[in-house]
Amino acid sequence: METIEFTPKGVCSRKIDIRTEDGIVKEVAFTGGCDGNLKAISKLVAGMPIQQVIDTLEGNTCGPRSTSCTDQLAQALKQAQ
Repeated sequence: METIEFTPKGVCSRKIDIRTEDGIVKEVAFTGGCDGNLKAISKLVAGMPIQQVIDTLEGNTCGPRSTSCTDQLAQALKQAQ
């Protein structure tokens, strides 16, 4: 199992911890940000192939920002590949 610690930029969350195994996202935990929404996102992506998470979430924005916590998750996974 691989563990990724990622510091997001331009969003409310301060850290994203990701566990992957054999190309599958096993667990995601956000520190900071919109607690309920990010817990739900974490549950939704658990068990998904990494590339599917990237394809689904990359480019998602939050309000006037050019990124979002979910886009930052996609960036973290891309960086880890």
